[in-house]
Amino acid sequence: MVVLPGGVFRMGTEDPDGFPDDAEGPIREVRVSSFAIDPCAVSNARFADFVDDTGYVTEAERFGWTYVFAKFLPGHLRKESPRPEQTPWWCGVSGASWRHPEGPGSDVEGRWDHPVVHVSWHDAAAYCKWAGKRLPTEAEWEHAARGGLDQARYPWGDELTPGGEHRCNIWQGQFPVRNTAEDGHVGTAPVNSFEPNGFGLHNVSGNVWEWCADRFSENSDNRAMRGGSYLCHDSYCNRYRVAARTSNTPDSSSGNLGFRCAADA
Repeated sequence: MVVLPGGVFRMGTEDPDGFPDDAEGPIREVRVSSFAIDPCAVSNARFADFVDDTGYVTEAERFGWTYVFAKFLPGHLRKESPRPEQTPWWCGVSGASWRHPEGPGSDVEGRWDHPVVHVSWHDAAAYCKWAGKRLPTEAEWEHAARGGLDQARYPWGDELTPGGEHRCNIWQGQFPVRNTAEDGHVGTAPVNSFEPNGFGLHNVSGNVWEWCADRFSENSDNRAMRGGSYLCHDSYCNRYRVAARTSNTPDSSSGNLGFRCAADA
């Protein structure tokens, strides 16, 4: 784990391209105590160790289904799986889980070093407890993701592709119709892909959303999620910015949602 000393940083943003309804701002000074955080999201291999040791069954496995991006599915599953009206690119796929990310017939062979997905907040918390760790607070997550930069839009600076170089795994092309995969990835990428930020953390922008410990707001039971995912695109969801945030119910899961662990230092 990466140990970060306590201190004060400027959290939040007033970015004109942000989402005020997500309470990204205002910019405020926040103090964090010293803490440790994983340099990478939890991988399929690490989650498999947890399951093998404990016999844990994820909520998606108990519910019998979870959400998969439609274009990853074979035709018959795409046709028979229900879709949310507001986000029709997602399909509720029976039999999908962390072991079967695209539903029956799929597996994680060849993807052991990719982030585990289809894990709920409860699943992530259970893993953390087993590992002797915990989920990071939003303040800890953002402080770590900034990598020592003050108010930069991304973990590496303000330009998305400096010198034409892709620094994260997000959607290129026209969402959700065509992904040119110019960054080298269509779905998830290995957890240590791309250069780390100034604190040594990989993929705090893009790849998979990451659960945090906090409730999204005082009046909500939803839990905060940070970092964006491989499905984020400027045309509808530029939440791969380091100050961006969103949420979901703690029993929810999907094919672009994972987590990394933190611990007291």
